[in-house]
Amino acid sequence: MKTLSMILVVAGLATMVSCGPSAEQLAEQARLDSIRIADSIALVEAEQARIQDSINAAMAADTTAPVVAE
Repeated sequence: MKTLSMILVVAGLATMVSCGPSAEQLAEQARLDSIRIADSIALVEAEQARIQDSINAAMAADTTAPVVAE
């Protein structure tokens, strides 16, 4: 009885180990991860450009510069 139980446990563990993700699934996950990272980088760059545009607009409209009278 112990031998049969031990065989079933070993067979169960072997089955669980062999059911991992395939190489195709791992490649697809890596592709999706790279797309997600590229999207995140694009969002950060767009936000940086927006901030720089705001700074440039504020500097162009700066009315606190002293006016020199002749």
